[in-house]
Amino acid sequence: MIRVVLTVLVAVALLAAATPALTDARAATTAERLDSESDRIERAVGEIAAGSVSVEDPALAARTTVTVRAPTGFAAAPVDRVALVETENAEGDEVALRYQIGGEAARTVSIAPVAAGATVDVDGGAIELRPAGESRLALRLVDDDGPTVRIARLG
Repeated sequence: MIRVVLTVLVAVALLAAATPALTDARAATTAERLDSESDRIERAVGEIAAGSVSVEDPALAARTTVTVRAPTGFAAAPVDRVALVETENAEGDEVALRYQIGGEAARTVSIAPVAAGATVDVDGGAIELRPAGESRLALRLVDDDGPTVRIARLG
């Protein structure tokens, strides 16, 4: 009986000691996966800009879709907010993926395809994405004083 009680106490103590490390690992994994989602958006912007010609009429513009997946499950930390936003830097406006994990400070990852030769614009202001699961984005290459990839949310 005493062995069982001691075994349970040791197991609880080990679990309590490992919980902060597990929480940190989940947050790091979630941040890494969201950063890779911003890379996917950046690649899609570069592909549409490199392989198409911009036009003034959005209905005739080259388009593609991208599915952004916020991580879920046991290995992921809870995501409070995920959005595509316009930010300002020294070179002007740019689009970034901004997210917040588990009540921590918001993180911002720039979406700036260097080789695209086009600017990136969020259609209609910030685009809120689902903090758990999938969100679909539509990208269109329009001529707005130069090639511009406009990003809008689908559904």
